[in-house]
Amino acid sequence: MQQPYEFRGTEAAERGAGAGARVLVVDDDPTVAEVVSGYLDRAGYVVDRAEDGPTALARAAAHWPDLVVLDLMLPGMDGLEVCRRMRGRGPVPVIMLTARGDEDDRILGLEVGADDYVTKPFSPRELVLRVESVLRRTRPATAPRPLHASGLALDPAARRATKDGEELALTIREFDLLAFFLRHPGRAFSREDLMREVWGWDFGDLSTVTVHVRRLRGKVEDDPARPRLIQTVWGVGYRFGTTPRQEAV
Repeated sequence: MQQPYEFRGTEAAERGAGAGARVLVVDDDPTVAEVVSGYLDRAGYVVDRAEDGPTALARAAAHWPDLVVLDLMLPGMDGLEVCRRMRGRGPVPVIMLTARGDEDDRILGLEVGADDYVTKPFSPRELVLRVESVLRRTRPATAPRPLHASGLALDPAARRATKDGEELALTIREFDLLAFFLRHPGRAFSREDLMREVWGWDFGDLSTVTVHVRRLRGKVEDDPARPRLIQTVWGVGYRFGTTPRQEAV
């Protein structure tokens, strides 16, 4: 039976769309780190490695990464704290790795700013695809027009969002989700639609959409418990509108 982290041949067609980007792999398991780094290297990425939190922070300070693949369970300083400290220095996409399958751990990782969450054992090829997906969102091919609605203003090229003139501290996923809603006002989307259209996934845990909608409401709504902008459409999903709503999920 094939082992979870066994190397398999990769073809030139598998090379990533973000080839040349710098990825920092942080994992104290040398086998996982070697396999992940090998697949990313073959996909054309520049790979740095660190086996613990302090080393990861030092490597990031020396060469700021375009993306971090970060294990949750690290010696001395766990991945959540590493993520907090990195995001305190500047925006950087983070994909978390963990041996845990508990939903609370997954949601906690997302709430500290992780952009994706992969549970061990995982397919290294799938991880490379997720890295490509995150980097593709942060490196748009063209500069889309600014978006404005209900006191919100988004500049997709500058990755900057404001509400009533005050800058919003949005994660990459939150920004992309809000931009998508502003581009499609009044239209209802299911969680599956949002996962596919916003993040380019045809698979994944739909609770990640719910988490990001809740977090985004906390930043753009006057009263997140009574959302007016990001509305729940029962039995369907969500839509962006201006009609007051009483419920939130």
